[in-house]
Amino acid sequence: MTNTKSAKVGFRDFPKNYWLVIFFEFIERGSYYGMMSILSVYMTDNLGFSKEGVGIIKSTIQPLLYFLPILTGAIADKVGYRKTLMVAFSLLGLGYIATSQFDTYSAVFLSLVLMGFGAGTFKPVISGTIARVTNENTSSLGFGIFYWSINLGAFLFPLFIVPALKSINPSYVFLASGIATALMLIPTMLWFKDPVEKKANQAKESFIFVAKEIFQKIAKVVSDWRFMLFIFIYSWFWILYFQMFDTVLWYVDMFVDAAPLNNFINGLFGTHWAFDVEHVTVINAGTIILLQLVISYIVKHTKPLPTMIAGITLGVIGMAVLSFSQSIWVFILGTVIFSLGEMTAHPKYIAYLGSIAPQDKKATYMGFSFLYGVFGSFVGGIVGALLYVNLVDNPMIGFVKNKLIAGGQSVSGKLDIKHALELAQSAGFSKSQILSQAHTQELWLIFSSIGVICIIALLLYNKFIGISIAQKN
Repeated sequence: MTNTKSAKVGFRDFPKNYWLVIFFEFIERGSYYGMMSILSVYMTDNLGFSKEGVGIIKSTIQPLLYFLPILTGAIADKVGYRKTLMVAFSLLGLGYIATSQFDTYSAVFLSLVLMGFGAGTFKPVISGTIARVTNENTSSLGFGIFYWSINLGAFLFPLFIVPALKSINPSYVFLASGIATALMLIPTMLWFKDPVEKKANQAKESFIFVAKEIFQKIAKVVSDWRFMLFIFIYSWFWILYFQMFDTVLWYVDMFVDAAPLNNFINGLFGTHWAFDVEHVTVINAGTIILLQLVISYIVKHTKPLPTMIAGITLGVIGMAVLSFSQSIWVFILGTVIFSLGEMTAHPKYIAYLGSIAPQDKKATYMGFSFLYGVFGSFVGGIVGALLYVNLVDNPMIGFVKNKLIAGGQSVSGKLDIKHALELAQSAGFSKSQILSQAHTQELWLIFSSIGVICIIALLLYNKFIGISIAQKN
């Protein structure tokens, strides 16, 4: 009976509350990825922030999205999902809108931190609501639609909305994200039904009690060095992933000539479309939308660790491909291969983590599975910016300085890459001559080597630690 019923699950089996939070997820993720698709380039090119400074910002706001749900999920269970959603949308709206209005480093930093708190508060409410309004028969399809909505937002917003707004004023992208998320307060107040049922003893629990319980769980998991080591090793792969929102965007903006792709698309459809940095996210999300079900079907019966390693290997190959050429076609190929690796490795990471978690504490331990994002984004933002500056920007700036001095011109003060290019071109140097000084190949190969280290560490972990944990459990 159960199998028959499961086979007949359809869209009508989900309540209105489910579709409402799916809509919330689509809008919030679309706003987030739309903003992230240009944020790093906007802060360097439009606001004049240093890449190192941008790296610090990204290494602060992105970990919030992965760590805060531990706290905000427990708070939502206590105070109610509806109230928590209203706080989340208020913080998101304020953070995005403030980012669009400020141009000083500290003000933008604080605005984005506000947005990060909003996003970290939002995350557990949506997944928690879906878990509560679905059952054993509908949860699989329900969460499948949920993940689809994430990638659909990451695909459509940067593809259509971001380019239109950016052509008017790049700050409008952040303003639109703020307005879109703030407007979600209206359907939250009017139609969202809180799925949390208050228990008799729940009201007596103080926030101090809840916070103490949360931190006890954190201490329990963090003290398990074997479990944390595995997450830390896997997070090295995500150092590569987070480059898609930093170094990859700077690279595309500076080095990749999209004219061949633009000519092909416009000749095919008769449009005036142009590829730009925001479309990096479109390639990643589009690949996942098209192929995730296929990849999931192929690997559904494979062992977790070998499949993880195969996925990470694809990610490493995708990153290494970027070192072959600055052609737009090579860039797209590398990004697609990397995306295939991501969608292959990550589901099996969850499976392997479940196998090494203590049997009597699986629920608690699996709640910390997302810590890979905390490590990966924190290290990735800072390391990515430093590597890019030292391998790409500094060689070009040094070349320009030496050429100008050799030509009898005085160069005073510290040059950034934007001003160095302006000075060089005014002195008669071609842009291609300057770009040739950058060590972009070395940049991508270094990131690829980080992925190789991750693979080797996973193999060693499985050989010396993972099996012993499984035997104990």
